[in-house]
Amino acid sequence: MLVAGVLCLGAAALLVALGARALAGPAPAGGAQQVLRAVAPTQLAAAVMLAAGGVVALSRQSSIGLLVLCIAGAMATVAAGAWQGARFAQATRQQDACQRAGGLRCAACTLSCR
Repeated sequence: MLVAGVLCLGAAALLVALGARALAGPAPAGGAQQVLRAVAPTQLAAAVMLAAGGVVALSRQSSIGLLVLCIAGAMATVAAGAWQGARFAQATRQQDACQRAGGLRCAACTLSCR
């Protein structure tokens, strides 16, 4: 359990560093940096869950079930944040494509801009 606790705490520190780095910079204009900034709050939430899992693993009365629950919750949180960030990026790209077309919709346009 010592190894699992140290790995959880290390992963939590890594997620805090990545999330803080994404939030500390100026607001990105677009692209991948915008998605990374959108995922940063979920990374910080996952870091809290992993830190809790690390503390559970290092405690005297460690519980495998609680440790697995913390790790699974952290992974699911990051996955949901990445999914939401990708949906946001896709919606932004579609909106940009409609604006570049001059706002005129024709029968051939398949983008739902509004």
